[in-house]
Amino acid sequence: MKTSRRLSKLGKGVFARNDQRKNFYRISVANEGGAPLIDLSLGSTDLLPPKVVVDEISRNLEKPESSSYCLHAATSPFREAVSAWALQRFAVDVDPEKEVLLLLGAQDGTSHLPLATMNPGDVGLIMDPSYPSHRGGLLLADATIQSLNLKPESNWKPDFGSLTPSNLQRLRMMVLGFPHNPTACVGKQSWLDKAMALGIREGFIVAHDNPYVDLALEGEAPSLLRSDGWRHSGIEFFSFSKAWCMGGFRVAFAIGSEHLITALRDLKSIVDFNHSLAIQRGAIVALTQAYDFPKEILQVYRERRDRTILELEKLGWGLTLPSMALYLWLPVPSWAKEVGLSDEKFAAQLLKKTGVALTPGSGFGEAGEGWLRLALVRPVDELVGAVDRIKSWWCCES
Repeated sequence: MKTSRRLSKLGKGVFARNDQRKNFYRISVANEGGAPLIDLSLGSTDLLPPKVVVDEISRNLEKPESSSYCLHAATSPFREAVSAWALQRFAVDVDPEKEVLLLLGAQDGTSHLPLATMNPGDVGLIMDPSYPSHRGGLLLADATIQSLNLKPESNWKPDFGSLTPSNLQRLRMMVLGFPHNPTACVGKQSWLDKAMALGIREGFIVAHDNPYVDLALEGEAPSLLRSDGWRHSGIEFFSFSKAWCMGGFRVAFAIGSEHLITALRDLKSIVDFNHSLAIQRGAIVALTQAYDFPKEILQVYRERRDRTILELEKLGWGLTLPSMALYLWLPVPSWAKEVGLSDEKFAAQLLKKTGVALTPGSGFGEAGEGWLRLALVRPVDELVGAVDRIKSWWCCES
């Protein structure tokens, strides 16, 4: 049976390709008794959510309303908690009725916003590399995609000056995300300020994906809510997945311009409902009673980052110190390039030979070719053990 042209444009995503390889490796291990998989390919942490959050969800699960459909009006307590959080976190007064929307994960927002606000052929600008849903959402909306390459020699700073007046005039949407996945660069507030100023001047939407706002190891994470004019044509996506270790609960929210929130809400009213009220209660507790939890886990990620980098440098794998928690952005080693290993082939061979799974950088865009993403989602001893496995293969191959 034929599928849509939209689906064929999407192709098979990097995480799906990796999942197939990991599953094949697991089967091989079960049959041949090899080393167990060390999965460092996903930003899915081993750390648990705050206990008060889990307890609150548990207390509410058996209530009848928690197993009922939840429409937008019933999310009011959650949206009010988000508004209070925004005031405390950014000193910004946000209207919970008009400027806040509950989401089923931040990808829900980045993938659905183009469908709600763009017509086929409208131009959307994404950073390259960038998280796959940024491109995917535009493809599903039949948008024309323009890329702005982020370069290591510029410390991953977006060069808005490279955009011609014609480029800017054609834009309907610009999608950014700092702190940045996959490069683990925190970014600067001035970058978002510039983007928002251009959006107001040229009349395009600025969408900022910000699930890592509380995970800056160096410096202060930027936010579109601090940029003048976000209420004109800006929207920002936040998530509980990373800072509160709630990835499997798929709960997030958007704060933005009233007309963008309304458009996204109208679309979502057709394609999905909302979370169980039990999960919403847990998220409210995260924002109110576990407000400082992200600061606690930063120390865990700092230790993981520093120790893993030390071990990789002993191996001869040089890299720049990342300023954001959770990821290392690694260049494919020169010896691997010399024998014709792309980032995808290197990751596949590494998994096959050592059982260590990383993510090929090309899965985040053409500018990610020649890079690999390592997620610091296992305890220090397992991360060191992963590097030890890599070392044994590295020394044989290089």
